[in-house]
Parts: sequence; structure tokens; C-alpha cells
Amino acid sequence: MINRFEHFTMDIFSITRSWNRLANEEMKKYGLRGAYGLYLVMIAGSEGQITAAKLADLCQRDKADVSRAVAAFQKKGILEPYGESKYRASLILTKEGKELASQISRRASEVIGQAGQDISQEMRENMYQCLDSIALRMREICES
Repeated sequence: MINRFEHFTMDIFSITRSWNRLANEEMKKYGLRGAYGLYLVMIAGSEGQITAAKLADLCQRDKADVSRAVAAFQKKGILEPYGESKYRASLILTKEGKELASQISRRASEVIGQAGQDISQEMRENMYQCLDSIALRMREICES
């Protein structure tokens, strides 16, 4: 019989693996890594008010990975160039970047909608509340 830890871990890993596969397929179309999709959507949602350092914190990712993504975005022309202080500079998408972020966001919404089509609004709200609580407690445990 599968215990609570195994059930939780296997479900989280399964969701993550599937999500990464879908993100890789989608972002490959644009010559970008799948993990960069989240960065792009987060920049679009906080445009002009988010720095690379803040993006790394929000996405709970390594600053070096965010730096590579930012460099790739600039090389592709989807992120405005910034001044000399790259970690404190606000990240601003170009017109092409905004369009790409919108496409990625739409695709992500479609996938999440399909995956959760049998989940009621009440169940969804409870699920996110539970996940938020578990994530917070896990961070607290790791930090202590």
C-alpha cells in the first residue's frame, strides 16, 4: 500500500515531469528552454517591476539560470536591453516578447484547463489552499 509520503511525492513528480515535457515542447518552437516559459510569463505579469534577482526569488530558481534566460531573451529580441546593473535593472519585454508571453500563457491555461476539467471550482480552491500551506510549511522546515 502506498503511504501518504509516497502518494504525495509521486503525484508531484508526475505533474512536474509532464509539465516540463509540455513546456519543453512549446518553448522549443521558439528556440528556448522549457524552464524559460515560467520566467517569460512572470516578467509579463510584473513588467517593469521585476528584476532578475526578484525573478529568481519568485520562481525559486538559481540566479545563474535566470541570468542565462535573460541573456537568451535579449539575444532573441524579446527583452529590452538594460543598463550596466543587470541584477537591479527592471526587466521589460519587447512587443515580440509580450506576444510570446501571451501565447505561452494561453497555452499553459489550455493545458491546465484540460488537465483539471473534472475538478470543481470549490475543489480547485481547496487544492491550491492545501498546496500553498504545504509549500509554506516545507520552506519553513527547510529553513530551520
